[in-house]
Amino acid sequence: MGEYDPAVPELEGEENLIAAAKQIVRALGSKRNLTDDAKKILTELGTQLTTITTISENEVDEISDDEGRLNVIQEKIMIWETDQSMIWDLGPNEANEYINYADEVRKLTEKLEAMCLKDDGEKELLRRAHDVLQITMARLEEEFKYMLIQNRQPFEPEHMSFRSSEEDAGSVVSLGDDSFEESQHRDSVSRNSEEYIVDLVHPYTIPELRCIANLMFISGYGHECSQAYVSVRRDALDEFLLILEIEKLSIEDVLRLEWGSLNSKIRRWVRTMKIFVRVYLASEKCLSEQIFGDLGTVNLVSFAEVSKASMLRLLNFGEAVSIGPHKPEKLFPILDMYEVLADLLPDIDALYADEAGARVRIDCREVLRRMGDSVRAAFLEFENAISTSTSTNPIAGGGIHPLTKYVMNYLNALTGYRETLNFLLKDQDGEDTMSLSPDINPSTEEENAREGACDGSPLALHFRSVASILECNLDDKAKLYRDASLQHIFLMNNIHYMAQKVVNSNLQSILGDGWIRKHNWKFQQHEINYERNTWSSILAILKEEGNSNSSRTLLKERFRNFYTAFEEVYRTQTAWSIPNAHLREDLRISTSLKVIQAYRTFVGRHTNQISDKHIKYSADDLQNYLLDLFEGSQRSLHNPHRRS
Repeated sequence: MGEYDPAVPELEGEENLIAAAKQIVRALGSKRNLTDDAKKILTELGTQLTTITTISENEVDEISDDEGRLNVIQEKIMIWETDQSMIWDLGPNEANEYINYADEVRKLTEKLEAMCLKDDGEKELLRRAHDVLQITMARLEEEFKYMLIQNRQPFEPEHMSFRSSEEDAGSVVSLGDDSFEESQHRDSVSRNSEEYIVDLVHPYTIPELRCIANLMFISGYGHECSQAYVSVRRDALDEFLLILEIEKLSIEDVLRLEWGSLNSKIRRWVRTMKIFVRVYLASEKCLSEQIFGDLGTVNLVSFAEVSKASMLRLLNFGEAVSIGPHKPEKLFPILDMYEVLADLLPDIDALYADEAGARVRIDCREVLRRMGDSVRAAFLEFENAISTSTSTNPIAGGGIHPLTKYVMNYLNALTGYRETLNFLLKDQDGEDTMSLSPDINPSTEEENAREGACDGSPLALHFRSVASILECNLDDKAKLYRDASLQHIFLMNNIHYMAQKVVNSNLQSILGDGWIRKHNWKFQQHEINYERNTWSSILAILKEEGNSNSSRTLLKERFRNFYTAFEEVYRTQTAWSIPNAHLREDLRISTSLKVIQAYRTFVGRHTNQISDKHIKYSADDLQNYLLDLFEGSQRSLHNPHRRS
């Protein structure tokens, strides 16, 4: 028996063992006293041993062929590895060849893994196959990222041609600013803009990218492929937001911003969100589907990983704005943000419909809820600011107070958000959630009918509440005037302005015709009270009491008293102001009818008792002087006595 040679393959020992087993089977089978069952078992065992011998011989030949093929593949792959050029830059033939070799090494590796490899040589072959596969996958990952970057297309749709400017900030309005109407503009982005897809990567590269992705995933390198994709596309998305000047701001950063800067960023956010969701994210999801569409939910997960951080960043800005101070001037920007996000909610749900996008869907609804809370808080602050607005000095001439203009223009601007506000001013049970002015009780249907509310909506109730608060404040401001007649001029001017603002705007359909009639009556009452306070005592001088045959001395005294009183009214009330020309003319006519008629009658009755030199003004003179009243420019009378 020869010495043991360690160089003899282990397979030779296995073959000797099988041959010995066959001899034992043959020896046992030659015995005559075996039962039929024993003979059958021995026959089957002999057949199996023969088959094992045949398979072992074939496997030796097959492994030898696989080793030779692996050598060829490895040599070719290493040539590509030493070349600094990107394979896909060398042309389609080179790229296809590499893909074929990569796929072949994958199949070879899978084949070897399926075999029951026992000796060290076979295991070494499998290890080499894994190494070559890893090299090819790493190269494919590199090529994949390179193609995504090099073939990226700029995202610049025509309607996105906006940049930040000083105009973005708009006018900073505050309580009492009567330029409010001109300072507020709804965002120009249509609320009904439709989703459409743009190519974020050149279309001709999509089949190549999809081929690489499929091969990497089937080779067990799907995670590496996904990470490469997410990394490149996330950078592209960040660059897009940078172009739009959407900064990365923490909640603390947002809360520290001055209002002008914050308002500018809010306006940019409102413009960006629809483009970002309906165009960019829709296109991003389409790209993910084009590349990973053959791989189950991989496309959904990859899209979510690419976009989730940026989407949450935009939502975090909305959250920061909603938790900041609830100033009245903040109501319009936050309403714009709320409406945009609410409008986009179905799009966001569709984009992030799977489990990977659950956080985005949840956060979106939470931010929307907080924005709604902020709208309600800002509206309450608006009401509170009106009620607490104080003045130490009256408006010159009893004109229209800036607060009146501000509030009415503010309400008119809010009519553009009618549907949203009607929704937000209700709680979940549909009941009004916000406190109303004490004299506005939503439960009294008779009062609502008298006010003329068109639909009894929350918005109508709150607008009437705001108007009532404003009127109470104006009553307090009227008391700053010492002259009771000027108090009535002031209230007449301001209530007339309120009524006309409602008549000539969308407020009419909310507050109703009944409200308008009521306030027309109110300012007319102040007009009557003005005439009574100013002219009743003066006209009493001309009134005849008892015997009309007064002494000449008493008549001259009555004329002097009348002229003195008239001149004082003229001197004082030419400085008063009625800005509305129609209202001013109506009051002049009404006053003239009373004063001139009484004067003509008095002069006519006593024309024979007193000479013309004591009649300082004719009726026509007085009528002309009355036309100078309420122009806001003080004058005085210096006419000499008229002579016949």
